[in-house]
Amino acid sequence: MRGGRVAGKLALVTGGAQGLGAAHCEALAREGARVLCTDINGDGAMETVARINDEFGADTAFSMVHDVTNPDHWDEAIEMAREKLGGLSVLVNNAGVGVRGNIETCTLEEWRKGFAINVDSVFLGCQKALPLMKDNQPGSIINISSIAGLIASDTMPGYNASKAAVWMLSKSVALYCGKMGWNIRCNSVHPTFVDTPILDGMVRSTGREKSVIMDKLARQIPLKRVGEPREIADGVLFLASDESSFMTGAELKLDGGISAM
Repeated sequence: MRGGRVAGKLALVTGGAQGLGAAHCEALAREGARVLCTDINGDGAMETVARINDEFGADTAFSMVHDVTNPDHWDEAIEMAREKLGGLSVLVNNAGVGVRGNIETCTLEEWRKGFAINVDSVFLGCQKALPLMKDNQPGSIINISSIAGLIASDTMPGYNASKAAVWMLSKSVALYCGKMGWNIRCNSVHPTFVDTPILDGMVRSTGREKSVIMDKLARQIPLKRVGEPREIADGVLFLASDESSFMTGAELKLDGGISAM
């Protein structure tokens, strides 16, 4: 059964094949939006869309292969949103990767790859989407950053720096849209540890049992547990809806209280 919190909204979500991106697509569709789910993993994006259309009806969601670091792919994604959705009113820049290594061990190649996927893609998404979003106001741009963009760690300068860039870029876009007189808002979302495939990668790299790693991460969070994808998707749903119509240039912390410490 579909709700109506984002009824009539037309959404593009990057990195929608799994984890947070899939949860965002499903939450938006459940509350009435039509969704274009993109990912470099085309098969995974198709699986997300198949689940949505099975539950909510054909043509609720569409998918495409999308390298978010490629400007031409962004042009294709925006054109597909125009053709399949009939426009674009919500953009969720969700695609992202972890960046390994401390300041001595992180390679320049890893640093650049992290910025290309985590930051360049958000810049391109905002820039390419705005012309179409102007025709479909009110609009909402939601950029998925991280609590690591607000709180530093000695172990991940590349990830800290790239996610902090997303935070500040979001504010700049928000101010620009306001200055231009457009009803297009832009906010960033800052999760802490969430039980997604990215976390599974962290577990594999340690060679330890997942339960051990999860317990260790949970002890760092005041609520004493790792987040669930649906909890982050609920925040995205709020920002996509008109419930957040006076919220722009802000950061939504979904971190179990870790930033309050």
